[in-house]
Amino acid sequence: MTVEKAWGGRFREPAAAEAEAFTASLPFDRRLWPEDLAGSRAHVRMLAAQGILGREEADQLLRGLDAVEAEIRADRFPWRREDEDIHMAVERRLAELLGPVAGKLHTARSRNDQVALDTHLWARAAAGRLAGRVAALQAALLEVAERAPEAVMPGYTHLQHAQPVLWAHHWLAFFFMFQRDRERFLRAGEAADRMPLGAGALAGTPFPVDPARVAAELGFSRLYENSMDAVSDRDYLAELLFACALTAAHLSRLGETLVLWTSREFAFVELADAYATGSSIMPQKKNPDVAELVRGKAGRVYGDLMALLTVLKGLPLAYASDLQEDKEASFDAVETLDRSLSALSGALRTLRVDAGRLARATEGDYSTATELADHLAARGLPFREAHRVAGRIVADCLEAGRPLEALDLEELRRYSPLFEAEVLEALRPAASAARRRSPGGTAPERVREQLELARRLLEGAVADA
Repeated sequence: MTVEKAWGGRFREPAAAEAEAFTASLPFDRRLWPEDLAGSRAHVRMLAAQGILGREEADQLLRGLDAVEAEIRADRFPWRREDEDIHMAVERRLAELLGPVAGKLHTARSRNDQVALDTHLWARAAAGRLAGRVAALQAALLEVAERAPEAVMPGYTHLQHAQPVLWAHHWLAFFFMFQRDRERFLRAGEAADRMPLGAGALAGTPFPVDPARVAAELGFSRLYENSMDAVSDRDYLAELLFACALTAAHLSRLGETLVLWTSREFAFVELADAYATGSSIMPQKKNPDVAELVRGKAGRVYGDLMALLTVLKGLPLAYASDLQEDKEASFDAVETLDRSLSALSGALRTLRVDAGRLARATEGDYSTATELADHLAARGLPFREAHRVAGRIVADCLEAGRPLEALDLEELRRYSPLFEAEVLEALRPAASAARRRSPGGTAPERVREQLELARRLLEGAVADA
């Protein structure tokens, strides 16, 4: 049976099956049905308030939209490929339920501004949901930091032992990294908080519409200033996907940390069995698959962002069907990140830390050598010369197989008479960390300040939700 298209009046022959299948977006945009119905209800109420529709007609349409929603929720809605998209599927079903009055639903709007409204609503909600997921991850990171807040461990640069830091300081670095991600999602939600309905296909509409009324009902704080802009850009989706991509990068770094630290070579932490997998051939294996998959999925989210940017880069004004390609990338990025955040949050909450192993990792690792240079620089020796003196001490100790902590004051004064007894205490890893009292540093009092700030930020995140 040939189904006449809503736009088919100008055409003399039906759509080719392969063209119809190729152009249909219903298989993926049907998930926008909550947004589509919400927008249609607000549109109908506005049309009635403006006298564009009669009250009885509006009531019929609203009852019909309720019936459509009930069918979708009960999984009884008759989806048909020939409907093309979610908008036409709803309108077709309304016509079956209500008759010709269903055709009045589309008065004073186009699918161009209708789909823009749907994606704005979806993006705004997605940004808020992801901000909440990031806050949950931050809460898990704070739990991990507080398990051994003043345990000393190696800090790394270039994956080499650098300077001693507190366990909590390391994890708080991730916490504040994700704080910026959460703020980006909040800003992405603000970018989507702009109402496009009323733009029509591109030029507006001759009907006396009231977009501000629709915006108020749907919770938008702003309208688009230009109807062509309203239907033709997807920058708000690009902002959302950029926030997803950068968060995925940070998740990947966190996943890499877990992969390294759960290895036998590090053995700083252990994941619960519930968040690890085994080997089909090697019975002893306990693999950090959750962390590895989080790391791997970052590339997928990057690809979604690039796909969207590529769609946007060459489009003339105003609407073009290329914009249909915005949805699968956006849905995939948000869903992938949502799952990654949830999985890694759960894994972190099971993390067991070996504080003894952390402490032993700093023994004899020369990570307090900077204390030697700082000690001399504080007594007037130019830092570059002080650095060379400290380097010679390290080289001699390496050759002799001795840790820095084994040196006494007499030996140190052979390299420089400026050394004083207090430097010996500074060579202990815990003492070295305690001396880093600059704002944001790893000294215990600074880390306690960071922990308190992290708690306040999480309280604010709960309030924002």
